[in-house]
Amino acid sequence: MKGFKEPGFQDRAAASARAKNSAVEKLKAAPKPDAAELAARAARQVEREAKEAAKRAAAREAKEAAQRAEEERLAALEAAKIQAAGLTEAERKAARDAKYAARKKRKG
Repeated sequence: MKGFKEPGFQDRAAASARAKNSAVEKLKAAPKPDAAELAARAARQVEREAKEAAKRAAAREAKEAAQRAEEERLAALEAAKIQAAGLTEAERKAARDAKYAARKKRKG
């Protein structure tokens, strides 16, 4: 019995070319999707993107509402603190200006 012969470069290159050709033939033989199927895929993609956009918009609205509620809570707390302290008009104006500056800084 003969011993195992290690395949050389030419043998490996030929085997690779055969495998590539057979894969290309399989792809060529595969049925192509018809226009109705392509239209259905496009419709599903558009629907999926619309759902995702709506979900992102709802999340953004919820985040903004939570932020507004927090700002209102802090403003009410600040107003109560100022009222309790009995500050002068100039001091209240300075506190209000600081609050507005902080909000403007956060919003960028």
